[in-house]
Amino acid sequence: MADGARLMAEPVWIAQLDKRERSTLAATFAGWMLDGMDVMVYSFVLPTLIVLWHIDGSQAGLLGTSTLLLSAVGGWLAGLLSDRFGRVRVLQVTILWFAAFTFLSGFSNSFWQLFALRGLQGLGFGGEWAVGSVLIGETIRSQFRGRAVGTVQSGWAIGWGIAALCYVYCFAHLPIALAWRTMFWIGILPAFLVFYVRQHVTEPEMFLAALDSKRHGRFLEIFSPTMLRVTLLTSVVALGAQGGYYGVTTFLPLYLNQRGLSVLHTGGYLAVIIAGAFAGYLCSAHLCDRLGRRGALILFGAGAFSIVMVYTLVPISNHAMLVLGFPLGFFPSGAFSPMGSFFSELFPTAVRGSGQGFSYNLGRGLGALFPSLVGLCSSHMPLGRAIAVFAGGAYLLMALGVLMLPETSGRELSAV
Repeated sequence: MADGARLMAEPVWIAQLDKRERSTLAATFAGWMLDGMDVMVYSFVLPTLIVLWHIDGSQAGLLGTSTLLLSAVGGWLAGLLSDRFGRVRVLQVTILWFAAFTFLSGFSNSFWQLFALRGLQGLGFGGEWAVGSVLIGETIRSQFRGRAVGTVQSGWAIGWGIAALCYVYCFAHLPIALAWRTMFWIGILPAFLVFYVRQHVTEPEMFLAALDSKRHGRFLEIFSPTMLRVTLLTSVVALGAQGGYYGVTTFLPLYLNQRGLSVLHTGGYLAVIIAGAFAGYLCSAHLCDRLGRRGALILFGAGAFSIVMVYTLVPISNHAMLVLGFPLGFFPSGAFSPMGSFFSELFPTAVRGSGQGFSYNLGRGLGALFPSLVGLCSSHMPLGRAIAVFAGGAYLLMALGVLMLPETSGRELSAV
């Protein structure tokens, strides 16, 4: 009873953050929310583009892959630049970049034009996470780091939800040929976030201390004998989580559409999945401070594997799919929340941007192949089975990587 009373009396963790921590949390949360909105737009317009441009499953997957592959390059470059020129400055550049190319995607008139523009969008998309995750990890004190970084991840679900609402509204009130373009044009909104970042977000003190001491890490240092194992294993974890996630979400609206669901009904099903995703991000964020980074990652990875298998392989009714949509959003999304703090605590300050940016985005780059593989295999087998094969294999790979890394919960970044 005494413990329960103490927990009830303890202030909410966000209220215990100082002004600098709260400003950084707000900026990175908004950045990831708007990033999610811009990236997930493609999954909503995909069924329309298949009809209007007469593209097949492999081409549809290739469009998804182009963004993710270039996001890997963007993450590596942004991480490297943030170690040299600062987290905040590079964050602003990445936000402007992905907003601009999302907007320009709405003017494309062919498969190859959209392929190029989405690839360029990916450079900023990958860079934004790499820099934002390091920034929030270095700014928030260790006792709240897992919850803070996980809460930032939950912004993705809000952005996904905004994209879903825009999808339902645009396709219900606009001609189809204009509706899909409008979805991309809305993607200019993240550009306005830069004004907030410039005024309210400052560089982490530990990064400034590293600059003052002239301790600059070299990018190749993450491949040194002492760090190579961490670099490779974190890349495996990132590959599993992202390969599974993108293998499912890229084709989810199309999968529901093949079940005979209309735009309105698809929006309702996706709303349940997105609500589950938001809950998953937040629950996992809290659990990674209580169970440890490894415990939370294993729990949510196992849950993601199980629900993907049931959702795509078991013959269930549309009503059952609606109910199962919540755990389908909950577990795959929750698998991301511990990752930012986990990776931040594994790399030293001098190369944290480079190491975290490389490993997360190498995983993303290889995971980018999963939508293309799903699309290719869907030409020879049911779409649900293709999703299960690649997403299920990805989550097993993620669990293997986590088990081979040490627990880092409570680690002070200055001591890494």
